[in-house]
Amino acid sequence: MAQQNVQQDINQLLKVRREKLADLQERGRDPFKITKFDVSHHSMEIKENYANLEGKTVSVAGRMMFKRVMGKASFCNIQDLQGNIQVYVARDDIGEDDYKDFKKYDAGDILGITGRVFTTQTGEISVHAEAVTLLSKSLQILPEKYHGLTDTDTRYRQRYVDLIMNADVKDTFIKRSKVLSSIRKFLDGEGFMEVETPMLVSNAGGAAARPFETHFNALDEDLKLRISLELYLKRLIVGGMERVYEIGRVFRNEGLDTRHNPEFTLMELYQAYTDYYGMMDLTERLYRYVAKEVTGSEVITYGEHTMDLSKPFERITMADAVKKYSGVDFNDIHTLEEARAKAKEHHIEFEERHGKGDILNLFFEEFVEEHLIQPTFVMDHPIEISPLTKKKPDNPEYVERFEFFMNGWEMANAYSELNDPIDQRERFEAQEKAFAAGDDEANHTDEDFLNALCIGMPPTGGIGYGIDRMVMMMTNSPAIRDVLLFPTMKSLPNNKD
Repeated sequence: MAQQNVQQDINQLLKVRREKLADLQERGRDPFKITKFDVSHHSMEIKENYANLEGKTVSVAGRMMFKRVMGKASFCNIQDLQGNIQVYVARDDIGEDDYKDFKKYDAGDILGITGRVFTTQTGEISVHAEAVTLLSKSLQILPEKYHGLTDTDTRYRQRYVDLIMNADVKDTFIKRSKVLSSIRKFLDGEGFMEVETPMLVSNAGGAAARPFETHFNALDEDLKLRISLELYLKRLIVGGMERVYEIGRVFRNEGLDTRHNPEFTLMELYQAYTDYYGMMDLTERLYRYVAKEVTGSEVITYGEHTMDLSKPFERITMADAVKKYSGVDFNDIHTLEEARAKAKEHHIEFEERHGKGDILNLFFEEFVEEHLIQPTFVMDHPIEISPLTKKKPDNPEYVERFEFFMNGWEMANAYSELNDPIDQRERFEAQEKAFAAGDDEANHTDEDFLNALCIGMPPTGGIGYGIDRMVMMMTNSPAIRDVLLFPTMKSLPNNKD
């Protein structure tokens, strides 16, 4: 019954707001007919430059978060992009009619304020209003009016309200933008060119993932959403663009958890005439630069862990890492039967199609990943799980590949890119066999890409970075949904989001 009464109260308040709007419209004061308001300053600008602005006229605009009416004078708080600022509103300054309207304004309404900068008797920097303009009438009630916005599902679905009510959420997304601008600034300084490649593709290759599929009516053709950026960027290396990168959305038809969303932001870059060691050096410099730009330090904290990016990142082979944390030395394992026996001994589940290299990777995932807290490059992966990577000349069972780990997470994946078209065709054939054997994440043969390699691709280093995980790390955010403005959610009944 109490909940029913609360809902009735809310409905009555919503009705009152609409009645207030109707009254304004009848009197020719419809806020929705106002098309612009000239903003001269934001809240933090005023506070940080008070010495220069005291007594001067400014114009601010934002959402009124609360109001305190005291007869002929009132105070309200205006929230804008940078923060909030107090506004003093007096009847004698703005006029009796405007003041009467102001007293009826609600929390959530968007106001434009023109007035003088001053300090109250309590020492708070404020604006003494000379004019108040209602720019938009809020017809809904902000969550804090009752129980606050604490339900995470509602926060993600109604991010616009989340941004209003939680300053730390807004700060996270401001930092996300800074991460991206810092990356671009760094790569521009390294001589890289930003490019764009197709999202709708006939062959979604370049990663081990299930694609989303769709149908293009105009050509009556099935297409897929890309799962990586790799194969088109390598075509550009073939075309003579020696340093290219792309920051873009990719789509993988997989599950949801704290580190996975079906659409996410990936950055891939390719540099001609270098190898995976060159990618390691670039990654160290990039991460240090972005951390310093975004957090102000090369030492970052995530949860209970502190990670020092200022020191050289550790480098270890996958086989040595597995030996270090499981005691199993795959350098002494020479047959698939031996690998299977070790897997059974250590309770590692594998499939019939898995080769020795696949089992090494299963050991790595089970025993090693969680220990890689400090920045670490895990090098030299087995060929079975690396279909687009150059073999190590001295040990062709392994390839020149590394994964970059922090906080126990994979943060990047890099190769000395395979540029031998004959070898690449054989790798694609092996992937086709894996697909036929039940691996629905296997790559398919891309004939046009093979043709590009036949034209000739120089020795190349390439790497892919998970931008969302980078942002999580730089903002100490516990889940990927906390750094995606509009994460993927299950639809509500009647498709209401």
